[in-house]
Amino acid sequence: MAKLSVNIDHIATLRQARLAKEPDPIYAAVLVELAGAHGITVHLREDRRHIQDRDVKLLREILHINLNLEMAATSEMLDIARTIKPDLVTLVPEKRAELTTEGGLDVVRLIQPLRSAITELHQQNIPVSLFIDPIQSQVDAAKSIGADYIELHTGKYCEVFGTDEEHEQYQFIADAAIHARDIGLKVNAGHGLNYQNISRIAAIQEIQEFSIGHSIVARAVLVGLDRAVREMLELLR
Repeated sequence: MAKLSVNIDHIATLRQARLAKEPDPIYAAVLVELAGAHGITVHLREDRRHIQDRDVKLLREILHINLNLEMAATSEMLDIARTIKPDLVTLVPEKRAELTTEGGLDVVRLIQPLRSAITELHQQNIPVSLFIDPIQSQVDAAKSIGADYIELHTGKYCEVFGTDEEHEQYQFIADAAIHARDIGLKVNAGHGLNYQNISRIAAIQEIQEFSIGHSIVARAVLVGLDRAVREMLELLR
């Protein structure tokens, strides 16, 4: 069974909508852990639109499951990672105006700055994942600069799920996962996954962990966070 890391950014989004103290993503993380998830994912954005520095610090202190810190490869974020020392850093592209991450890192184009960021994080004994599109050249580039993991962007598959294009996008993910495993990379996946489209992707044995946020938080509004997490875990099984 692949592991589940629950992204709790949207708990913080709801809090920041009123600049209030609740709902507190720290409380949500505890409930997620109690429900049996294997990790918590948070994206500390440069504009601090949802997750705040305080959240990351407290999560590092209280969690007994893995903390995956998504971030841009900037000097500020590298400094924060060195201080927090999450279990995994996932480097992602970031645009201030985007509603959510729009695609994977272009590792081929950003070889040097990403290599430098990975080296800096490895000096602190922090494993690094690169969020990339399921393209062999990007997988190879991630391996060449020392990434420990890749996280395959599943957004395009999710967008065309249930259409004639679904199988093609699924195959891109499956092929990229197999190739990554064959060259020694560990494989995670995420973006846009929900209760309807996860089962087929979950059957790809090379994928070790899924990062899922929006669909779980959206369902939690209706049925509660504990049940929403447990239902996703059941689908992964």
